[in-house]
Amino acid sequence: MTAMLPGDLKPEQFNAYPPEAKKLALDYLPAFQRVPPSFLPSLLREVIEYDYKFPVERRALQRELENLRSLSASDNTDWFREFSAIQLSPALEKFDWVNNPAQYVEQLSAHLWTTHQMDAFRRAAINYAERLRSAVPPEAPTQPRMGIAIIGQGVDKPDEPLFRKLRPQGAYFTAVNPENGLPQLLDAVTTRAKASPTPYGHWYIDGGRALSHDASLTCVSYEGLASARTALLERIQNETRRSGVGPESLRTTMAQLRPADLGFNPSGDEILDRFQVKLLTEGSGTQIFSTSFTQWAAREALRRAQPVSLLVRFAPRQRQKPMVELLAPSNAPPQLDLLGSLVDADMGAYYNWINQQRLPGSEKSMFLVWFENHKEAVAISPALPRGTVSAAAATLPQLLSWMA
Repeated sequence: MTAMLPGDLKPEQFNAYPPEAKKLALDYLPAFQRVPPSFLPSLLREVIEYDYKFPVERRALQRELENLRSLSASDNTDWFREFSAIQLSPALEKFDWVNNPAQYVEQLSAHLWTTHQMDAFRRAAINYAERLRSAVPPEAPTQPRMGIAIIGQGVDKPDEPLFRKLRPQGAYFTAVNPENGLPQLLDAVTTRAKASPTPYGHWYIDGGRALSHDASLTCVSYEGLASARTALLERIQNETRRSGVGPESLRTTMAQLRPADLGFNPSGDEILDRFQVKLLTEGSGTQIFSTSFTQWAAREALRRAQPVSLLVRFAPRQRQKPMVELLAPSNAPPQLDLLGSLVDADMGAYYNWINQQRLPGSEKSMFLVWFENHKEAVAISPALPRGTVSAAAATLPQLLSWMA
């Protein structure tokens, strides 16, 4: 097979792409033909997934491609000079990076490490991202973001003080009325969703069994994916029993799984189903630990869908056991580690806040973390003083109103 360069691209080479991705690729084919082969497959990895991306991801990719098309010849050379200096192996040049861009990027990474070019590639990527951010600023949210984290389900008393990392960022309340707290918070997110309906703009993630909720919320839950998790664990077991199957081969197999492979309803929401499959196949521990699943789901929802409302409820995870036992599908009820799960969730809530702050509009965003069925909460908002403590009686709806 001869080397394949971007300048040689032809329209028919995108025939295997999903419909919307193919149309996008053909629209911007002349722009693709002008960029170096060390860069283009990374971009095509996003293009080929276009049909399954969330709206904000689609718009961001379209804006990037439009910027790419608008570059003059001299600007194009300037933007990609560092990428053009990357030396590729003959095997990479002959690889079918048009139809398998994700696999190409994995092999490129290994090549960059072995040839000591990773630092140069990283500099090129950072410089490109900075230029793109300057030319195409991130999309601002339609309203101030609100994140809610609920932790400590089933715990009577923590071993250590809670929210130590979040208290300096907002107001710590010690006399919150916990009665009907969970339904009240779910109602608050639902109200926002109905007042400003946006596809995939308002999320509810539950580390256990999801409560009844309005259809205006995008919902992902650990228990809701029980059958998919079991199917995946069975596949992992079967793959690892085969001779010659190592971690890299298993990773490739998992990356190729589609919703139908794990028993998802063919008539379901394909965008959300693909998102959930990636949670299970790309996340570390998401298949076996509810706290890991919940944290990864929140992280990916914020990174990809960039919701303006996100309620995350952590649930107890199973106790640590030998990995061979954890990966084996079982119908036996798991032994739960309540206090260990609380520690995980407390840190998970902190990460949720950090990830929310990385998004556009962070200066106006709000965040609430509550110890479920207890009186402790931390509210973070531009409207509340940081690093303060309040023993005043308050309800959760009052905290939300004060944050706004």
